[in-house]
Amino acid sequence: MNPKPIHDPAKGRMRVACFASGSGTNARKIIERSLEPGSLHDVVLMFSDVRDSRTKKSGDKMCRAKDIAEEYGVGYECEDIRDFYKEKGVPRRDLSVRPEFDERVLKKIAPYDLGLICNAGYMTIMTPPILEEYSGRIINVHPADLTVMEGRERKYVGIHVVEDAILAGEKELRATTHIVREKVDHGEILVLSEPLPVKLPPGVTLKQLAEDKALRKRVVGEHQTRLKERGDWVIYPLTVQLIAEGRFSLGSDGVYFDGEKAPHGVSLPRD
Repeated sequence: MNPKPIHDPAKGRMRVACFASGSGTNARKIIERSLEPGSLHDVVLMFSDVRDSRTKKSGDKMCRAKDIAEEYGVGYECEDIRDFYKEKGVPRRDLSVRPEFDERVLKKIAPYDLGLICNAGYMTIMTPPILEEYSGRIINVHPADLTVMEGRERKYVGIHVVEDAILAGEKELRATTHIVREKVDHGEILVLSEPLPVKLPPGVTLKQLAEDKALRKRVVGEHQTRLKERGDWVIYPLTVQLIAEGRFSLGSDGVYFDGEKAPHGVSLPRD
């Protein structure tokens, strides 16, 4: 199959939705990039699976999706995942009912005529109904280098990957944007951030870091913040821009950038 652009700019400006479950900082950066001169995309929707902060119950996770939507004048939709599971009477870890949730999501976002969905801190695992409807047009940013392998599998997938990479002795960290597929964190790689050096406190060894929970939490938190600021906030808006410009294509054999095969995506150089 010949590669086809994720978005063809000849068909007009790309309409983007940001899916968020929390603070929505990545979504904010994507929106800000869309407002710059020369942009070829518009963020037309903020979608959340968590009720907005002004209606949250005590103990619920705070979500800023509605606040961001109102601030920038974009659409807002919400389908609360907790309400859904309460209605179904099953625990949230039960994925057998998740496709029905995604069917509800599809109905809510259909009127927006979306060209791309950006998971910006969206914590609900997507299932075939939405993955097939928007196949190759859902992207995410992951706080690890997805090119690092362990055997035939990607090494740093899941939630605690910054901590995992530091404790494994990695010398550098990178963030990765990728296509969202059914297997979590295993979609095609698009852009990798500049490498950021791992910096341990003077005199601290990896063994000490592994044994000292408070110290490890502080060190990991510092690296996560740096990676978000110099990784996520740089490459996520850039990835959306490049897709809107028609520079990324997908074929049966993977990702193409500017017409050339790019099996490991595009890497930003060391600063």
